[in-house]
Order: sequence, then C-alpha cells, then structure tokens
Amino acid sequence: MNFFKRALLNLKAKKGRSFLLILVMSAIMLFVLAGLIIQNAATTAANDAKKSAGATVTLSANRDKAFSEMKASSSKTTKPSLNLAGVKVATAKKVGALGNVKSYSITTSTTANASSFDAIKTTSTSSQSGGMGGKKIATSATTGDISISGVSSTASALSASGAKITKGCGLNSSDLNTKNIVIESELASTNHISVGDTITMKSTGGTKYKVEVVGIYKASSTSSTSMGGPGASDPANTIYTAYTFANTLKGSKYKDTADSVVYTLSDPAKLSTFTKAAKKLIDTDKFSMSTNDSTYQSMLTPLNNVKSFAQKIVLLVAVAGTIILALIVILMIRERRYEIGVLLSLGEKRWKVIAQFFVEMFMVLLVSLVVAGIGGKFVGNAVGDQLISQQTTTATTSTTSNDMQGGDGAPSGTKGGQFGRTAPSGMPGQSATIKSDKLKNLSTTVSIKDLAELGGMGLAIIFISIMLASLGILRLEPKKILIS
Repeated sequence: MNFFKRALLNLKAKKGRSFLLILVMSAIMLFVLAGLIIQNAATTAANDAKKSAGATVTLSANRDKAFSEMKASSSKTTKPSLNLAGVKVATAKKVGALGNVKSYSITTSTTANASSFDAIKTTSTSSQSGGMGGKKIATSATTGDISISGVSSTASALSASGAKITKGCGLNSSDLNTKNIVIESELASTNHISVGDTITMKSTGGTKYKVEVVGIYKASSTSSTSMGGPGASDPANTIYTAYTFANTLKGSKYKDTADSVVYTLSDPAKLSTFTKAAKKLIDTDKFSMSTNDSTYQSMLTPLNNVKSFAQKIVLLVAVAGTIILALIVILMIRERRYEIGVLLSLGEKRWKVIAQFFVEMFMVLLVSLVVAGIGGKFVGNAVGDQLISQQTTTATTSTTSNDMQGGDGAPSGTKGGQFGRTAPSGMPGQSATIKSDKLKNLSTTVSIKDLAELGGMGLAIIFISIMLASLGILRLEPKKILIS
C-alpha cells in the first residue's frame, strides 16, 4: 500500500484528530493571511497616497541672502531696504517642464488704491497700560488700501483660503494680459458693484486703470491678508487679478516676473530628485526652493506603521504556528510508534514514512486554505480596522497640531505654461482630512497572490514541523520501537 493511500485512510480513521489539526492549521493560516492582506493593502494605499497627497516646491527669492546684503549695505545715513529678486516667468516655465511636475502656479502680490469705489475701512480698539486706554485707533495708509493678489488661476487660491465664487467666474489662462478682476462680495455689496461692471483703481504711483469685474467671491470668516494698508488687513479688500496685471500695477521693472512659483509634483517620493534638477536651472544665490511634502509624509507614516505591524503579525504567527504544530505532530507521531515500527520492519523506507505524515498534513493544509480564504477577509478587516483606528487618531492629532502651528503649503496650477483650473493645497487641517479618509478607505482583499504566498508559508510550516517531530522517532531501529 503506497503512502498516499495510507495517509488518506489514516485521516478518515482518526476523524477527531484530523478535525483538531484542521482547526489549528486554519487558525494559523487565518492570521497569517490577515497579516499578508493588511500588509499588501497598506502598500497599495501608500502608492495611492503619492497620487492624492502630492508634494509642493516653492520657488521664491532667497530672503536670507537678501537680508545679508541689506545689512552689509546699510549705514547710519541711509535707511536699509530689502530687495527681493523676482522670479522670471521664463525660468519658472523651464522648471515646470521638468519631469514629475504635475502642475504649477505663478503668484505675485502688491497693493493699489480704490478710485471709483471705496475700500472697506478697518479700525481696531487697543487697550495699552499707561497709554491709549481703549481709544479707537484708525490705521494709517502707508501703502494702497486694496490688496492685489496676482495669480495664474483663482481656483486654487480661493480654495486654499476657504473662499468660493458666488457670482460670475474665476480667472484662468484666458485672463492673462487682461484687466479682469474678481472681488469680494462685501466689497461689491458696499459699493453696489456687479459682475460685468467696470471700476477704476490706481497704482501706488498714481496711474489709473479701468478694470472689469468678471467674478465675485465670498471670503472665509477666518481669511486674512499679509498686505499692509488701512483696508488691506480686511479680507474683503483683497482683489484677484492675473499676475500680469499685478506686475503692471507694481511697475514696468516687474514685467514677466513673479513673487513665487509653486510646483506640485506627481510623485512625492522623487521630491529630492526634482529639487536637484531645478536648482541647476536657477541662480541659487538669488532664489531658494522650499519643499513641502508634509501631507504625503503624514499619510505615509501611519500606513508604514500598519504595514510594519502586519509583517510582525505574519512572522510571529508563522513562528508560533510552527512551534504549536510541531508539538501536535510530535504527540501524534508518539502515539503512532507501533505503526511506524511495523512499517519499518516490513521494509518501508524512512523517507516514505515521513512523506506519509507530510501528505496527511498537506491534505489538512488544503482544507485550512479554503477556510482561510473564506474567512481571511473578515479577520483582515477586523484587525486592519483596529490598527487603522489607532493610527488615524494618533496621526491626525499630530497633523492637526502641525497645521495649527502653520505650514508652507501653497496653491498649485497647471503644467507647461498654460495656467488652468487647479486644486487646493496647503489648507490648515486639509492634510489631516485627506489622510484620515485614505486610512479609513484602506481596502483589504484576498487575491490569488495572497493565497499563493499563504500556501507557500503553510508548506514551509508543516515541513519544518514534521521534520522536527520525526527526528526523535525515525532515528530508532524498528526492533527497539516495537519492544518499547
């Protein structure tokens, strides 16, 4: 009788023992499979994070270098002035043509004065010890009373500040080299301005310009602007224009330049490669490149933690399973000492006796793989959800804390010199929201690859278990086995 048939008959005859082996092997396979599918799901989610999170690189004037030059040139007779170099649009386009650039935007800022309309005046109440005692102090105009934000597209700029278009439309590539503007709803309401109206503003140098209102937006209640002037501190006094017109208001020397250019990368993992390539195209003494992949990194950290924990689950269950299974097989073989002695005395080769045990366990493994394949997704989801819940809470709290301290995220634009609609970036708390959603949507599925890996690990576990269990018995002679 060959060992295949003996293995099958033995499993049928010892139904209770076979059932116990199936239970133990199924439990081992279930947890190993859960670890594998969580590990694979975390890897897939990390790859998806590259597409959804992105990374930004901001090209702007080197402020440290500019401050150093200002200090060196200052004297007692002259007031120090900070001269920040403008980024050439042509240079910005060259950098934007590099690989891995998903999109980019050009921005420039200045101030202007309202002419045919009135800016919203802002006053503040200050209570200082030994001084003003709660007097109402109006700010003084040192620059224009209107903040001008020159952009290549208003879509990302408005979204990043929490604002939205309520009437008309925003600005895009077709508005370059025009005097089209988008104004805030409060400013429009106060001055009875509607979409399609033409209003007049003048630069701080005194030149008047007629501009057309193509859109009205509603500012967020938390919006603010960094520009100076009596009204510039009020978000309602921010007017969006194409960056080309903003440069016109600033002066002829600013033509075809920008205050900063923000590049959004397709693959955040290649951030350093892009930065090195970009620095070869710019004057690093005058300009600097600041990177921001915090959203990607904050998403990657918990995913890597989940992946690492899943790997530990697989390793721990595999080792523990091998030990447990080896102990069970040892007990099983000890009970079958007489059977082994008879087989060896009849001339059966030792390797065939070992092969019989292996075939028995292999049949048990096949049933366990079916059980694991059916229940693996449920176990994986249960363990994965618990891990994700813990990682989401920890990582979201950390990211929110970082966002409250401030970030250097910026809006993104479109690639290749055509500036179209864009997506928001750099909003406080936005990275936490994106990451939280990504983690909650961690997809755990049982694939053919997972089952193949599980089967391979199962074969290794039963092979090691049987070899360990067989050493103590098969080294004995048949006569000694039968006598004992």
